[in-house]
Amino acid sequence: MTEIHVAQIARELQLTEKQVRAAALLLEEGATVPFIARYRKEATGGLDEVNVISIRDRLEQLETLDKRREAILKSLEEQGKLTDELKEKVLSAGTLAVLEDIYLPYRPKRRTRGMAAKERGLEPLAAKLFEQGDIDPQSESAAFIDPEKGVETIEDALAGARDIIAEWINEDAAVRDALRELFAKKAVIHSKVARGKEEEGS
Repeated sequence: MTEIHVAQIARELQLTEKQVRAAALLLEEGATVPFIARYRKEATGGLDEVNVISIRDRLEQLETLDKRREAILKSLEEQGKLTDELKEKVLSAGTLAVLEDIYLPYRPKRRTRGMAAKERGLEPLAAKLFEQGDIDPQSESAAFIDPEKGVETIEDALAGARDIIAEWINEDAAVRDALRELFAKKAVIHSKVARGKEEEGS
């Protein structure tokens, strides 16, 4: 627990810092949620179980976020890619999802189709297509045909360029954030009973 966490949780839950600090200290000492809510009201300013659970869960989230942030900063530094701007983004990330989105382009990963396409020299084609200028994709792709690199047809070139573009979009933190927000507002979840489980499902 840090004072920064205490202040943040108090602000988020609309409680006083004194209440949050008291509950956090009791939790650190091993007190259970029901015990704190029933027998330590004088210390916590009357917090109920819902409040104490919210404080406990948020503390765990923030501690997890801090540990992950520290690991990411260390990884970026070891890779030699930690700029002041990137460090500021990492430090200001408010959630684990945002933090992971920022780190995604730099995370060591297994070989992808996008990587393979770049190795075949198709990144310039991907850049041209990504700009969506006044070009003919078919004729532009023809210039990248190279059987020695495994690009035997126009479709091979286009497929590789698409793989590169898909990777760029997937690793763009702003795009991921916008899509997450879109899904949260517009997504519809459908469910149905699994075959043979109708009785349990009812």
